[in-house]
Amino acid sequence: MASEVEKKAVFDIDSAKEVVQELRASFVAGKTKDYEWRRTQLKAMLKMMDENEPQIVAALRDDLSKPELESSIYEIAMLKNSCKLALKKMKHWMMPEKAKTSLATFPSSAEIVSEPLGVVLVISAWNYPFLLSLDPVIGAIAAGNAIVLKPSEISPATASLLAKLVANYMDSSCIKVVEGAVPETTALLEQKWDKIMYTGNGRIARIVMAAAAKHLTPVVLELGGKCPVIVDSGINLQVATRRIIAGKWGCNNGQACISPDYIITTKDYAVELVDSFKCELELFYGKNPLESKDLSRVVNSSHFARLLKLLDEDKVSSKIVYGGERDKSNLKIAPTILLDVPQDSLIMNEEIFGPLLPIITIDKVEDSFDLITSGTKPLAAYMFTNNKKLKEKFVEKVSAGGLVINDTTVHLAEPTLPFGGVGDSGMGAYHGKFSFDTFSHKKAVLYRSFAGDAPLRYPPYTNGKLRLLKALLGGSILGIIRALMGWSKA
Repeated sequence: MASEVEKKAVFDIDSAKEVVQELRASFVAGKTKDYEWRRTQLKAMLKMMDENEPQIVAALRDDLSKPELESSIYEIAMLKNSCKLALKKMKHWMMPEKAKTSLATFPSSAEIVSEPLGVVLVISAWNYPFLLSLDPVIGAIAAGNAIVLKPSEISPATASLLAKLVANYMDSSCIKVVEGAVPETTALLEQKWDKIMYTGNGRIARIVMAAAAKHLTPVVLELGGKCPVIVDSGINLQVATRRIIAGKWGCNNGQACISPDYIITTKDYAVELVDSFKCELELFYGKNPLESKDLSRVVNSSHFARLLKLLDEDKVSSKIVYGGERDKSNLKIAPTILLDVPQDSLIMNEEIFGPLLPIITIDKVEDSFDLITSGTKPLAAYMFTNNKKLKEKFVEKVSAGGLVINDTTVHLAEPTLPFGGVGDSGMGAYHGKFSFDTFSHKKAVLYRSFAGDAPLRYPPYTNGKLRLLKALLGGSILGIIRALMGWSKA
């Protein structure tokens, strides 16, 4: 009997097919397209967060030992803001956008209509398992889609809670959560979706993209990369150091896709920078940071081993100037600063995604731009400087998903800015209206009446018709007059 129950509980390709069919039936019936349905679902999500914040914080603590402040602010409060913005702006976002028309279609009018794509799949990440699961869902709901959310199995407590809460608060005929690991994700990827959004790493992104290509399904890929921080001299070093710490160790202990991955500064300024880090890190996390309650742990033993491999490489371990302590039983590594790490080391050739921060030294700050552009394009890049020309050069030279000057990671909180990668750090963007647009099709609509029907587009074709059509498409009033008069250009 137990094996029969277990067999029924398996989520396979047939199960995935049934889920998609059910959601597509709801979408085709027009249920998700209705403004009132969208509004109701977003309000239900807000209620879900209001009534279950302690449980959400507890799940994040179980999965990552995430401090309550980080959970409440960076996951729950940011999601609430996304919900409230969508509720406030959604009716305006849904309105057709007027478009200009030309002489070629005169008399006419035109508009761009935002319509939902259909049934979409959101595959989320483990590091911010609540925020990165539901933030895309907000955009998909606002745009009028039916949705399957596949949370990461690496954060099991949050995934289980998400499944329970979404089932209790949201419309299960249009929004579903599928728990599981590789087999379940594979079963989902076998289905035809109208869009897939994946947040994670480049290796899995290639699998997602290959599966989507079989059905010509568009994808949004939110990946990561080695996010650099350029530190110039002549700045408020204490403020700069604190902001780097907040973006590195204050964001899930470095386990964030936009976390500072390495620092570039001049040889002359490096020692002063390291001293500032030592002072501020001790102030924030104490003399024994492994005991600090304000640092998340490494997510699991596999990632812990990966980070130790980076740290314990022969050419790297001797470069530690602060930290390096580890506690295997509690999966904790102290904030660690490394100085002058070799460029060919493992730590400089893969995304760190943890509490290790190498500092690379150069002769002059301008050299940092070539160093960054010689690698793949990161999800974010940061610069601390008071030099106006350096700021301009940074914006001009560095290609990344987003840039921040004199701070780190805070662009994530601005809904008026698109959040997404470029090149190896991803494709597509979301947040605010960009989320609505990501899950919408922009449908072109042209309106004409039966008046003003011009015979020149119909056979028999003549040279006069050819001249006039060329002039109309060129949009030149003088050209149209010349064509009507039978004049040709000299």
